[in-house]
Order: sequence, then structure tokens, then C-alpha cells
Amino acid sequence: MPSEVEKQYEKVLERYVAGQSEKDLYDGQKFSREFIEQEISPEDVISIHKTALEDVLPNMPEELWHSFDFLIEMMIHYGLALKEHQSLVRKREELEVEMNVAARVQEMLLKTEIPDFPVLDIGFVSIPAERINGDYIYFVSDDNYASVAVADVMGKGIPAALCMSMIKFGMDSLQIDKTCPYMALEMINRIVEKSIDDSMFISMFFGRYNAQESIFSYASAGHEPAILYTSSTNEFTELNAKGLLLGVQSNVVYEERSVVLEDGDFIVMMTDGVTETRTADGFIDEECIKSILLEAKYEPAQAIADFVYKTLVQMQNFQLRDDFTIVIFKKDDKKV
Repeated sequence: MPSEVEKQYEKVLERYVAGQSEKDLYDGQKFSREFIEQEISPEDVISIHKTALEDVLPNMPEELWHSFDFLIEMMIHYGLALKEHQSLVRKREELEVEMNVAARVQEMLLKTEIPDFPVLDIGFVSIPAERINGDYIYFVSDDNYASVAVADVMGKGIPAALCMSMIKFGMDSLQIDKTCPYMALEMINRIVEKSIDDSMFISMFFGRYNAQESIFSYASAGHEPAILYTSSTNEFTELNAKGLLLGVQSNVVYEERSVVLEDGDFIVMMTDGVTETRTADGFIDEECIKSILLEAKYEPAQAIADFVYKTLVQMQNFQLRDDFTIVIFKKDDKKV
């Protein structure tokens, strides 16, 4: 038995077919709200229209009625696809909101300042490929020591941001005058190993500069080797140190090494977003990075970092494929 709304629809349709007046058309448009309120699906709306039309125009060709059956079937699938699409759009919007909040929280929590340190010029660039940065830089300093942690979380998005907040907690707990690089990695590793999912790992390079002795000590947790530029010989040396990624197991011993810096020497610490830069011809090699550094070797530390970033991002057609982070420690005896 036809419902009241179906009877009203048929009356309005009959008047409109007979006279095509603007009023009848407007009355027909108002049925959209009623259909929505009664949760009538698109295919049911077509079925109501077909039933009403059978009374209004009973002599229509049979082929035309079959076309309505075709349209009803199509609208069934259209309705399902539309609901799925709208659900995906809502989830995407919710994720966008979450990502924006996470990015703001990350920026607030992980903000760090370059130490103003005598005879040591420091510069860095850290640019995320997306909104949330999977790379992390944190500086710690006192009157005699300037330390830096350069980390890369193997993961993206909100989980990566949470991992980095745990690293910051560990870094804030360090007593910089008493904590050498290998000890810092061991302590941070214990924190990370207890707190993160087994599927996530973190690489980290930790370096500490001793101003009294001009010694740079370093340790690595499976991170990209740093590069030392020696001004007197115009040569580069890789700074390797053995150590397992953070978070793999709790009891890990990290190797610590050190080098003496002379005036004009600088150390380059970076993540794989720098070393694995990919161009149209493939991945760049280490010699490419060294040649770029040589072009800017006389510049201040920040200018060197900026030049490397601008050159490599241009080689990628200005599209970062991974988070890009580079830190420069340059010995400058004229800096006070």
C-alpha cells in the first residue's frame, strides 16, 4: 500500500506533467528533504517515481519502463559506492585533523635551539617530506660541552612523533658534563626499548664537542656515518662507530670514538634523506655530497647546511622523497 509521501509525490508529478509550472517543480524539490528524513535510498526514490508514472502516464512504451529497472539497479550500486566514498572522506578528514594536531604538538615539544658556543660554529637544516618529521635534532650544552643528537625514526606519522617525544625525554635527563656519547645512547636505548612497538626502530648519531681540548667524541646507533672535513689536507674522513639501532634490545654496548678539530675543520651529521637523495639518474653517491661540501667549505656552518639542502633539493626537482636533516659543527677560532 502506497505511503502518504508516495501519494503526495504522485499528485505533484501529475500536476507538473500536465502544466510544467514553477510552483509544481518547487513542490517536487521539497520531497528531497522528506526522502532524506525518512532515509529513503536513491534507488527507492526511482522506484517511487516509476510507480507514480505508471498511474500518470499508463500508455508509455514498455521499453521505457525497462529503462527505469536498469536505472534502479545502477543506483543501488551507486548508493553503495557513494556511502563508501563518503566514509573514506570522513576518515581522511579525521586523519587530517589528527596529523595537524600531531605536527603542532611535535613542533612545540621538539623545538631546540642552537647553542651559542665559543670557537664552534653550528648550523642545521631539518625539513620534513610530509607534515610530521621522522628526523630529530636536539642540542644540549653547558660552558664546556656542546652535544647534538641526530635521529631518524623508521616510521612515519603519529607513531614517529611519539617515539621522538620519548627521545627528548631521555635527552632532557642527561647530565651533559658527565654523559659521554656511548653512555647517552645506552640510556636512551633502554628508554626506547621499553616503550615502543617491536616494528619501530630508531637510528641515532650522538656527538659531543669538548671546547677545552677541541675534541669531538661520537657514538652511533646504526646511523649514517658522519663526515669529517680536514682543512689542512682538504680531505674527508668517514666517522664510523659500531652500535645497534635503538629499541632492538635493552643491553647494547655502543662504541665511542673521537677526533681533534683544528681551525676550519667541520663535521657533517645527516640522515638518509641526504645520503640517499634520488635524482632522475638514480641515487647520488658520497662523492657527490663531498663535492657539494667543498664548494661551500669556507662558508659559515649555517651557510654550508643551507647550500647542501638547496643543491640536493634542486637535483630532486624540488620534491623531497624523505625527511632531510643535516647538522654542521665547524671549528672557528675567530668565533667568540
